Amino acid sequence: MRYVRLDTPKPISKIGLGTWQFGSKEWGYGPEYERRAAEIVRRALDLGVTLFDTAELYGFGRSERILGAALGDDRGKVVVASKIFPLLPVAPVVQQRAVASAARLGVDGIDLYQVHQANPVVADTTTMRGMRSLQDVGLVGEVGVSNYGLRRWRFAEAALGRRVLSNQVRYSMIDRGPEEDLIPYAEQAGRIVIAYSPLAQGFLSGRYDATNPPAGAVRRANPYFLPENLERGAQLIATLREVADAHDATPSQIALAYVLRHPNVVAIPGASGVEQMERNAAAAEIDLTDDEYAALVAAAHAFRPVTGLAAVPRMVRARLGK
Repeated sequence: MRYVRLDTPKPISKIGLGTWQFGSKEWGYGPEYERRAAEIVRRALDLGVTLFDTAELYGFGRSERILGAALGDDRGKVVVASKIFPLLPVAPVVQQRAVASAARLGVDGIDLYQVHQANPVVADTTTMRGMRSLQDVGLVGEVGVSNYGLRRWRFAEAALGRRVLSNQVRYSMIDRGPEEDLIPYAEQAGRIVIAYSPLAQGFLSGRYDATNPPAGAVRRANPYFLPENLERGAQLIATLREVADAHDATPSQIALAYVLRHPNVVAIPGASGVEQMERNAAAAEIDLTDDEYAALVAAAHAFRPVTGLAAVPRMVRARLGK
């Protein structure tokens, strides 16, 4: 495993484990998944993974409980990250919710506590006042945000009066927005971009095509999995396979290596089983050549999916089987 080179109390692994699927039925993993979740966490620990990300929203608290129980006595050795759902993120609410999350996780302190989404009405001034109080009493180590633009990330730091260590955003080969400003800022300022959905919810795995669409409500709601987009992505997947063959790897591992090429980026893919956790962890050791990276960039730029409003009628037809 490789780790981010930053001055953090505990090392942060380049590959973490995202646990949205823990306790969340919408992924379609079945009733036995809770047992497998514990096995995935234990194997991640064996592989040197130190970043475990959850949120109070995931399974309405069940993800935090499952993760905390699976970590057991190792909770103090790793970076446990959770997120507050910003329904009313004023200072007293932030403090109360952190206490509740810590209790579900079974920890004395949350290593990284993040604002799940920027609230359009409540200013970060009051949210960060709550975060600062949590840091002062030792309940929170580092503060992070999620789905923030660069301007609001920097404002949140000014409001906190300390570093906001991380910004957790959607980032993958086909969601490259963070490359424009967030990643350069992280590298310049000594911050971290945490990439969620680094495999575009499995689109980049090569497992799916127009004749084999994914199951589960989460993926079915993603326009990338429209039959038309799966067809359009065939050349991108072919390029991933070509690079993967050169490294005796899988397309998913190469897609992860793409985002991890940036020194201040970590990725938190989920895992449906122990084997997938092992493959994800191994991706941290893959070094892409300049030519391979350029080929992946070109293939990603050539992919033109149908998204936004244009995708809505197609998704309705796909749901109706027409």
